[in-house]
Amino acid sequence: MIKKILISQPKPTSDKSPYYDIAKEFGVELVFRPFIKVEGLSSKEFRQQKVSLLGHTAIVFTSRHAIDNYFNLAKEMRLIVPEDMKYFCVTEQIALYIQKYVQYRKRKVFFGQTGKIADLLPSMVKHKNEKYLIPMSDVHDDSVRQMLDAKKLQHTECVMYRTKSNDFTEEEVKTFNYDMCVFFSPSGINAFTKTFGTTKNDIVVATFGPSTAKAAHEAGLNVALEAPTEKFPSMTGALRHFLSEQV
Repeated sequence: MIKKILISQPKPTSDKSPYYDIAKEFGVELVFRPFIKVEGLSSKEFRQQKVSLLGHTAIVFTSRHAIDNYFNLAKEMRLIVPEDMKYFCVTEQIALYIQKYVQYRKRKVFFGQTGKIADLLPSMVKHKNEKYLIPMSDVHDDSVRQMLDAKKLQHTECVMYRTKSNDFTEEEVKTFNYDMCVFFSPSGINAFTKTFGTTKNDIVVATFGPSTAKAAHEAGLNVALEAPTEKFPSMTGALRHFLSEQV
C-alpha cells in the first residue's frame, strides 16, 4: 500500500495544486524534494553559442525552466520580445505559464496534449515558414533536432540552463522511508541512483517523459507508472488513476 510519496519537484506555490487534492483523497503523505537544481546561463555564457534570441519568430518550450530562462536572458540582454512572437509548448500547463511574462493570446500560443515534441509537430508544420528556437538544458539528446529536420523546419537548438544534482544530506539518507518516488527528468534519476545505488530498487517509481522512463528502466528501478499518456497527459492525473487502482 502506498502511504508516503516523494515528489522530486519544488513544493507547489498554490494551495489549489492537484497534488493536495490527491493527498486528501487517498490519505497519502506527499513530500516535495527536488533531486536537481536548475541554474540559468548568464548572458555572457549564452552569447558564446552565437545564437540570436530575436533572430527567430517562434519559440518551442518544453518546460517552465525554459520559459523562465528565455525571458530572463532577454531581460538581461535588454531585448524586447516582439508581440507577434509565436510560442509552441508541449502541454497546456506550460503554455499557461507564459502569462507570467507576456499577455496570453490563443492566436500565438500553441500546445500539445501528451507532453511530447512529436505531438506539437503538426502545428509546427502548419507554420513551416517560422524560424524556431528551442531552449534546452545542458543535458539533452539529438531527438528534437532529428524530428524537426525530418519535417524540414528551420530551427536552432540552444542551451539556456544547466542541471545540477541537489545532493541528499546524511540525515535525509538515514531517514529515507518512502513507498513511491516520482521523477521528472533523467537528471533526477541520476541523482537518486548516485545516492542510493541499487539499495532502493524495491521502491515504486513513477516517471514523466520518455527520456525519464528510459533512464529509470536502465537504472533497474521498479517503474510502475509512466506519464504522460493520451488519457493522462499530466502526472497528477496519472498518479490519481494509479492510486485509485491500488485501493
